[in-house]
Amino acid sequence: MSVKHPVVAITGSSGAGTTSVTRTFQEIFRREGINAAIVEGDSFHRFDRNAMQLAMAEAEQTNNSQFSHFGPEANLLGELETLFHDYGETGVGPVRRYLHDDAEAKPYGQPPGTFTPWEELPPGSDLLFYEGLHGAAVTEGIDVGRYTDLLVGVVPIINLEWIQKVHRDKTERGYSSEAIIDTILRRMPDYVNHICPQFSRTYVNFQRVPTVDTSNPFTTRSIPTADESFVVIRFADPKVIDFPYLLSMLHDSFMSRPNSIVVPGGKMDLAMQLIFTPLILRLMDKRPKSLQLRGL
Repeated sequence: MSVKHPVVAITGSSGAGTTSVTRTFQEIFRREGINAAIVEGDSFHRFDRNAMQLAMAEAEQTNNSQFSHFGPEANLLGELETLFHDYGETGVGPVRRYLHDDAEAKPYGQPPGTFTPWEELPPGSDLLFYEGLHGAAVTEGIDVGRYTDLLVGVVPIINLEWIQKVHRDKTERGYSSEAIIDTILRRMPDYVNHICPQFSRTYVNFQRVPTVDTSNPFTTRSIPTADESFVVIRFADPKVIDFPYLLSMLHDSFMSRPNSIVVPGGKMDLAMQLIFTPLILRLMDKRPKSLQLRGL
């Protein structure tokens, strides 16, 4: 764990809702005047869009139908570990951006689906905030999460995760149902072996559980709303959490286990604000006084 420059990582698979969690953290950063260097996990994929399609085609030619963005072979996990380590020590590190669409690509004069060149993060940020697939990934010789100060998992139950992915890929990307199911099946071994284990290494997990029927996620016409859900929040170290305070502030919440609180889905944002604001401020207070006085 870093001391000088904190590293916060949000990890969750595609369709898990990590983007919504990131927006909540950005609100905390804005309100508390924290200058966060934000890094997207997609920027540490090994291949750009065209190269990934070629890599998948080559994998299938060798009877490997399970090659996916979820696995270590398609990602630069060593470079991600280096970024976390270097930032924790120096407050800077090598980053790039993945340009998802025309709007993101236009300022760089590049086509969408490509990466910007590697460059150093500007000095002077207060903390590093990562959101992506592999914030707590462990492979042979690599342990990304060991250089983080706060690890958060975002893990809706699997059917809800698939519903969110199906709707996003259909409406935003124009994918067919068959193509989406093929992607889910291809990713499943890597999901089991490389995504799921990360949620045992996180400090806190947020798991949204719908209260409506999601038995067939591929035919559900709408994503269950927040008010049609509960959120199970599990803490790795419950001794430092003020559960009576959370229960009093989050109406209709309850404890399900000594380390878990269940809150109405519509209160998830408030729950994150209440939980993470003091944790983030504590990380800020742990920095050396010289950095705090300099505003770094």
